Amino acid sequence: MKKILLLVLTMAPLLAFSQGFQVNLGGQKQIGMGHTGTGIVQDGASIFFNPGAVAMLPENYVQGGISPLFFKSVFNPAGTSIQNHTANKVATPFEAYAVWGPKSSFWKFGIGVYTPFGGLTDWGNTWQGKYVLESLNLKAIYIQPTLSIKLADWVSIGGGFVYNHGSVDLTRAIPLANSNGEPGQAELKGGGKGYGWNAGVYFKTEAGITVGITHRSQVNTTISAGNAIFKVPASLQSSFPQPNTFSATIPLPATNSIGFGFYPRKWILALDVNLVNWDSYKTLSFDYKTNTAILQDTHSARNYQQAFSLRGGAQYKANDKLALRFGGGYAGTAVLDGYVTPEVPDANRVYGTLGLGYTVAKHLDIDISFEYEYLIKRTQTNIESQLSGTFKTDVYIPGISLAYHW
Repeated sequence: MKKILLLVLTMAPLLAFSQGFQVNLGGQKQIGMGHTGTGIVQDGASIFFNPGAVAMLPENYVQGGISPLFFKSVFNPAGTSIQNHTANKVATPFEAYAVWGPKSSFWKFGIGVYTPFGGLTDWGNTWQGKYVLESLNLKAIYIQPTLSIKLADWVSIGGGFVYNHGSVDLTRAIPLANSNGEPGQAELKGGGKGYGWNAGVYFKTEAGITVGITHRSQVNTTISAGNAIFKVPASLQSSFPQPNTFSATIPLPATNSIGFGFYPRKWILALDVNLVNWDSYKTLSFDYKTNTAILQDTHSARNYQQAFSLRGGAQYKANDKLALRFGGGYAGTAVLDGYVTPEVPDANRVYGTLGLGYTVAKHLDIDISFEYEYLIKRTQTNIESQLSGTFKTDVYIPGISLAYHW
């Protein structure tokens, strides 16, 4: 029975905040250019990419966009030809920004609302790994008021306070069959909050190259009263008391970035390097308000490592109204061998992006983007669940935004 409990509880919902769910879909212009934005100034999305650059914006902005995310993963159990596919569901990361300041002033104030973490995964209730995961719906919404100050024509700084509201809804089967032979089910559902900050500096060099450096802090997000709902045979219900709640804390990692911008004629070329401090995530602790001899609190090793990404992109200004964009990059996984799970079957990945911007009316722009991510095939046996096989994953992300500037 203790082994059953370990399978149910140690794969708690918060672990889904992993490298694979750090979506960072902060702005359509930047996505189209391979997610570069640390060392260039384009629009209000600098609130996310580099608050230090916001004061360099020549105009005020109100903008919003959405990036529907299609996560397609296949699992081939070891020693079989079976292929288990995730269901066709769509996650909806979004971003919204407002930036204002007098044109002649040295400061600008802004606020951003964006979703740097999130995901939607549904493997169904009949696949081999149903005792590890059936479905997961995860959201983290950051709200960031920001102040940016131009110290001189060539340098500006900025920073913002971050409030995070997170929610999760996870289901998995429990290997305890009822009289009809149907397995039990656990649903872990709740919301939480956390706090952090985002700061950056932006330079214009004499050579015409721009440089940005940013730090987005760790955000310790806590679910203090999530609902733990267990459907088990009546004979075991006393071992899984209802109602029951859980609490857990996860460190959403700090991110350090440096970016460069180059400006040959009608082009903008950009390069970003990012280091994500996932090594802060060593252990997942999971605490129930009501314990029993079977339902005990757990402490499960995660032992994540730092992860980096390299991003490049370009924009070509075809005319006064039309901009064409493209980019791509490489992102390393934070998840060590033995810790890969179906919540996020993470792996090293490469990706490519395309984008287009068009001025549809005076002061009104529309931007669209498309991203394809290829996760390198990964064969794993999870240390705790012993789920063994090969994951292959592709991600498709179209996006669109509108921006009004004056």
